[in-house]
Amino acid sequence: MSQIAYADDKAEIEALITLCYEIVSGPAGPRDWSRQAEIFHPDSRQMRTGLDDDGRPTMQGFSPDEYARNAGPILATMDFYEVALVNRIEVFGNIAQAWSSYIARHHPDDSEAERRGINAFLFNRGANGKWQIVSMIWDNEREGLALPADMTGET
Repeated sequence: MSQIAYADDKAEIEALITLCYEIVSGPAGPRDWSRQAEIFHPDSRQMRTGLDDDGRPTMQGFSPDEYARNAGPILATMDFYEVALVNRIEVFGNIAQAWSSYIARHHPDDSEAERRGINAFLFNRGANGKWQIVSMIWDNEREGLALPADMTGET
């Protein structure tokens, strides 16, 4: 693969990550979930992880439509803006992976973060030559779990 093709692939994947954050971001109210079809493969999974009340790991998996039904009512009631801090993207042939650290705020100008975490993405280049997300899993910072220094976006 040429360096130009590799750079083009990374730029396309970077744009998908940005759009993924844009879909969930905005003032309280409905989101345009139809935009998910632009970036997620129909068979993709979105997985939220965390800890239960007893400190045991949990995971909830969703199809794109299931995620919209789950997150939509929550986002309808609050201002929420999520953006990437650092994206680490690797491409090999028709597959790619990215670790994307993020920060979420209730307003874009808030000095305090509502949360930070990492989204891990897997991508596939389809028959049409376009990249799509086939898997997305994330976890948020919490007591005892902080972003690695090189994923904070601070220099």
